[in-house]
Amino acid sequence: MKALAHLNKYLLHYKWLVILGTVFILVSNLFAIYAPRLVREAFDLITSSINAYSSGEVSNYALELPPTIEWIFNTVGFDLEKYQNINSAGDLAELIGTLSLFLAALYLLVSVLKGVFLFYQRQTIIIMSRLIEFDLKNEIYAHYQELSLAFYRRNKTGDLMNRISEDVTKVRMYLGPAIMYSINLVILSVLAIWAMVNVNLELTLYVLLPLPVLSVSIYYVSAMINQRSEKVQRQQSHLSAMVQETFSGIRVIKAFNREKSVQDNFEKECNNYKVKSLDLVKVDALFMPAILLLIGLSTIITIYVGGIKAINGEISLGNIAEFVIYVNMLTWPFASVGWVTSIVQQAAASQERINEFLHTAPEIKNKKETPDEIKGKVVFDNVFFTYPDSGIEALRGISFEIPSGSTLAIVGRTGSGKSTIANLICRNFDTTSGVIKIDDKPVTEINLNSLRSNIGYVPQDVFLFSDTIANNIAFGINNGEVSQELIEKAANDAYVAHNIEEFPKKYDTILGERGINLSGGQKQRVSIARALVRKPAILIFDDCLSAVDTETEEIILGNLKPVMKDKTTVLISHRVSTVKFADHILVLQDGKIAESGTHERLLAANGIYAELNQLQLLEDKKVTIA
Repeated sequence: MKALAHLNKYLLHYKWLVILGTVFILVSNLFAIYAPRLVREAFDLITSSINAYSSGEVSNYALELPPTIEWIFNTVGFDLEKYQNINSAGDLAELIGTLSLFLAALYLLVSVLKGVFLFYQRQTIIIMSRLIEFDLKNEIYAHYQELSLAFYRRNKTGDLMNRISEDVTKVRMYLGPAIMYSINLVILSVLAIWAMVNVNLELTLYVLLPLPVLSVSIYYVSAMINQRSEKVQRQQSHLSAMVQETFSGIRVIKAFNREKSVQDNFEKECNNYKVKSLDLVKVDALFMPAILLLIGLSTIITIYVGGIKAINGEISLGNIAEFVIYVNMLTWPFASVGWVTSIVQQAAASQERINEFLHTAPEIKNKKETPDEIKGKVVFDNVFFTYPDSGIEALRGISFEIPSGSTLAIVGRTGSGKSTIANLICRNFDTTSGVIKIDDKPVTEINLNSLRSNIGYVPQDVFLFSDTIANNIAFGINNGEVSQELIEKAANDAYVAHNIEEFPKKYDTILGERGINLSGGQKQRVSIARALVRKPAILIFDDCLSAVDTETEEIILGNLKPVMKDKTTVLISHRVSTVKFADHILVLQDGKIAESGTHERLLAANGIYAELNQLQLLEDKKVTIA
């Protein structure tokens, strides 16, 4: 139950619903407990009347009513004097019929009232569980958003999704049905046992004799249910991750004709899930009949011991009927102990998995609440960075300065650390050592929301949402609506407006998952428009023109020059043609700055940059000849 302690804050928040639900459970069970008493009184009244009729001792038969029934009769205006002295068999038969109908109607009324309060108890406690489910999902989702990129590199998307869906559903079952039936069990047990003790203590002890065996069984089975539930949930997460990865990479799977292999692997994992689920079901399947058997044993004891006591005159036949109803009334609550135990154990296993992520502290923390004004000056001072999950040293002693409003280009071969610099400026990661400053202030001391709101970042791996093109472009605007004019201007600057106009619905065109109905170049240009529409102080283009041809690249860069004029720009590329107009160029190699300078100086130095330029010129000639 330690894992479930996380939910106590929600139960405290909705305490009035819990209290009100408990009151409804109490009132519902008071009516439930009174119903068997009605049966007993009816049994005894009708039995005594029938015995008088059968023995022929009808003359001067005096009707003796229990105080409660007499009060009810008087309240409804029933004429009791008529039946106080019965002198004929006809009057007695009429009495038996009248009593039967009246007590049946009273029993029906009590049952209806019990049902009404049963409805209200579900309307409070079950609704409370749904409200907590809503709050818990939002808490998990909000926490996911706070976690750094390193967390998402370590965990699969399917597993994240399973914890916010399947695991939360398991927890809700604990918050709703499990709590409701547990409270009901306690209240009903106390009331029923109290009513049984008032009738006959010895018979009550005999009837309750199997219950300790029930408690011991629950104790030993709980641990087994918990272990198997955790295995089932982990396998469910693994399946979700596999399905999500398969659908995301369906084009690759089809291209390599691996459908059969993927299907076989999925079937194998499904079979593993089936085996684990059946192991859990077997425990439940054995547990429930065992509980019902113990309850049935109590009923047999009631009839046997009660029958002996009735023969000896210690109790009436009505008391036996009353006890049988009480025992059967306790059947479901005690039978539900096994079910509730299973729910609690599964919820504990699920909440433990949820807590595992909720207790993961964000590696990137916002240390300042007040917003900052960002102008755009960027300084790297002897920066080292090692990826925490892989241990790869990406940057080694990087130092440079980008004055506000100027353009820095970074080139280098794959794996040289170009994208790492972009991530560090955005503070997706913190440096291993060294300092990054924005406007002469350490980036860790700048309000994180202000920093990222003032950066227009176009990542190398473009991601578009399943939404309209207009909404994808306007995605980065947080404060209010974006005018259509601003969206279209950003699309024009990114040289994608003419492509958008070709769609029947133009900017209202709904994109498929990850923008699948756009080409690679179109997706990159929509992503550029998304960065431009924010009018940020800092622009970062991380190899965002790799999917367009040289001619389109020239047009886009021509459009961007006026936009970049008063903004600090970091232009990352493997193409020399993309970066040649930058104010300053860095050439990275193995995480270090190998060369730096302007385009002309680097060409004159005849080093790595000049070699890259020469290779790309040769590639362009080959493409032209082809």
